[in-house]
Amino acid sequence: MPHRILRLPDVMDRVGLRKSAIYSRIASGEFPAPIPLGARAVGWLETEVDEWLKARIDAARFGREKPRALDCGYIRRESGR
Repeated sequence: MPHRILRLPDVMDRVGLRKSAIYSRIASGEFPAPIPLGARAVGWLETEVDEWLKARIDAARFGREKPRALDCGYIRRESGR
C-alpha cells in the first residue's frame, strides 16, 4: 500500500487542532513528527495521524491514559542523540 502524505492544512482539518497546538504537541512527543519533503516543505504520514487519532479516541472512550507519540511507534529516533 502506498504511503499518503498529508500537508499541514489537511492535518489541521483532520485532527481539529491549529498549527501552534500541533507543533507544541510534536515538541512534547505527543504528536507524530512531520517528514521533510523538500527545503521548505513537510508532511505527515496519513497512517501515523490516523493512529494518533485512534489512540486519542480510545483514551477518551475507554479511560486509558493519553498516549505519547513514542508509544504509538511514530517518533523517529535520530542517531547520535
